[in-house]
Amino acid sequence: MTRAEPSFARRSAGPRRHGRQWPVLAGIAMLALLLALQLLLAQRDALAADPRWRPLVDTTCGAVGCTVQPWREPTAFTMLDRSVQPKAGTRGVLSAQATFRNDAQWPQPWPTLVLSLSGVDGQTLGTRAFEPHEYAGGPVTALAPGQSARVQLDIVEPAPNVVAFSFDFR
Repeated sequence: MTRAEPSFARRSAGPRRHGRQWPVLAGIAMLALLLALQLLLAQRDALAADPRWRPLVDTTCGAVGCTVQPWREPTAFTMLDRSVQPKAGTRGVLSAQATFRNDAQWPQPWPTLVLSLSGVDGQTLGTRAFEPHEYAGGPVTALAPGQSARVQLDIVEPAPNVVAFSFDFR
């Protein structure tokens, strides 16, 4: 007489396949895509700082309604023309003019413009950083790629022996 094994001890032949795995695989794929989207959105500012990822981040944020930090690449501004001269009719005031262009791949905010004045011996006599709202002369918007801007500043001459100047972007 053979003894029947209890049901919990019987060996099964393995999982049965009924062809219903596609919903599970589709669910896993959807969850993986949602995880990738969540990671992209959580790291969007860091990824948007990389030129290779910027288009994907911009497109994704445009679709889901998030914001991305503006592109900042001060080294992509090119100085086209600059001059510092005594302002006509005003003693001790200099008129500084500059024209620069955004050579970045994307629009970027106006830069902080740093003007340094030097004397005959090369020693810096004065330096000032001008924020966009101080020199733009109106509402400040982003500069498009290839767009140029011309600015004019009147500054107090720090010393009578100013002979050199330089402009930098931050």
